[in-house]
Amino acid sequence: MSQTDFAQLPALGPDLFTAPLKCPAHVGEDWLEPFQHAYGPDENAVWDLLFARQLQILPGRAASAFIAGLDKLDLGRGGVPEFGKLSEDLGQLTGWSVVPVPMLIPDHVFFWHLANRRFPAGNFIRTRDSFDYIQEPDVFHDVFGHVPMLADPTYADYMQEYGRAGWKAMRYNRLKALGALYWYTVEFGLILEAEGLRAYGAGILSGPTEAVFCLEAQSPNRIMLNVDRVMRTDYVIDDLQPSYFVIESFEELYHDTVDRDFDRLYRSLGAGFTYANTAVIDIDDVLHRGTQEYSLRGGRGSGAQPV
Repeated sequence: MSQTDFAQLPALGPDLFTAPLKCPAHVGEDWLEPFQHAYGPDENAVWDLLFARQLQILPGRAASAFIAGLDKLDLGRGGVPEFGKLSEDLGQLTGWSVVPVPMLIPDHVFFWHLANRRFPAGNFIRTRDSFDYIQEPDVFHDVFGHVPMLADPTYADYMQEYGRAGWKAMRYNRLKALGALYWYTVEFGLILEAEGLRAYGAGILSGPTEAVFCLEAQSPNRIMLNVDRVMRTDYVIDDLQPSYFVIESFEELYHDTVDRDFDRLYRSLGAGFTYANTAVIDIDDVLHRGTQEYSLRGGRGSGAQPV
């Protein structure tokens, strides 16, 4: 298959190392649900409560592109957005659509959807018992957190290029390195705007605690993004981040990744990460060197305060 042929799913050879996920019987190899879940009154009420809570927290903290995307897509019209309408609106803006998937999907399938400007969104919503934290991304994280950013043309192009880059990472068995780039940009990225630091990562924007912690706490590092450094940096998936990486613009993010010779980079990378997620190294352009108090006190599991 050609490196530029994104019409079909990439074949997984025996030498590719990916996480084994069991495909539910009702979906095909594309992992797409036949229909979006029909959300009931209580499920829609959960969306509305989550939406209202974030709107109390995000002004002055969320990136201007995110706030503009929320407005353009009218995600606060009540209840879980209907994917058909959402895709129609998003398609007119940047050519993207939103498609339902049952759970976390395999890397190669995720990359393929992104490469074709389709964003896979979890076809379920958290319960009231898991209102504050859910480990597997649900429809609120995926649609509220990610989709408004896809209304920005440059960011939308970055996401497509990330999907295309995934296939190269698979050929080199460097999915963890590319995953770190996704983690520190798409999920937990910060941007330096004229008014100050703002968040554009979905993992920040879809939760109340991290939206404050990432910008105002003394514990975490805030470091200007260096793509090569970030792809060598470990990350934590179930707690607040010890370090955040900052861009100056989405144009910079796009060019620093799309113009990078990833073949050469992947050949130089080891199998594991080089840097701890708390590390500050000599090449870093540091905006804030954190105390790491939250991590040192044990993080979420110890009941440490996010300071």
